[in-house]
Amino acid sequence: MDKQRILIVDDDENIAELISLYLIKECFSTEIAYNGRDALELVKSYDPDLILLDIMLPDIDGYDVCTEIRKTKLTPVIMLSAKGEVFDKVLGLKLGADDYMVKPFDSNELVARVKAVLRRTSAIAGKTAVAVETDRKGEYVEYDNLLVNITNYKVVFEGRTIDMPPKELELLYFLANRPNQVFTREQLLDKLWGYDFIGDSRTVDVHIKRLREKLNENHGWSITTVWGKGYKFEIG
Repeated sequence: MDKQRILIVDDDENIAELISLYLIKECFSTEIAYNGRDALELVKSYDPDLILLDIMLPDIDGYDVCTEIRKTKLTPVIMLSAKGEVFDKVLGLKLGADDYMVKPFDSNELVARVKAVLRRTSAIAGKTAVAVETDRKGEYVEYDNLLVNITNYKVVFEGRTIDMPPKELELLYFLANRPNQVFTREQLLDKLWGYDFIGDSRTVDVHIKRLREKLNENHGWSITTVWGKGYKFEIG
């Protein structure tokens, strides 16, 4: 069985090495970063299962590092700090940290917290995996961080279920199921609302706007406006 990987981010070399020894003794694999920039690089290359993140770093503080990590990853984070104020704890948790420990801490407590957070996140990941497999039944399309199932009318985006009215979901599925094809507003109205729909083409514009608000497009796809023509689900 592969060892679980822990990234330790602390500019105090003695503390970082000591934490590493505690964790290696408990059969974890560890890497150390002494500043925020190196930490963000190691998050990509080392792909840790958990991050121990000190707040006071020489370049980017731990809060900013945590914020940057949360833009792309759900890796559990335990923040470490000499600050014990309630404000600091609350801020860390609001930014996406899973736990918070005040220095100095007992080595046994640190190891126990690490194991507890890993157990909790592993259980959640297991449930999510089962849910996603269920969502891959019936008719669906799937792209980077997006799954649209027209059979059970469900959209999963960045690991979360997105609430979406039926017509919005149908429009998203219709476009995503025909990538890089351009459709006029009139074609979309006819296909999705029916020829007897009483309304105008602005209905399509409103639905597209709502889809874009719910789905940030920082991925390998986008809902693109083709000026003078209509819309397409663009990939590649």
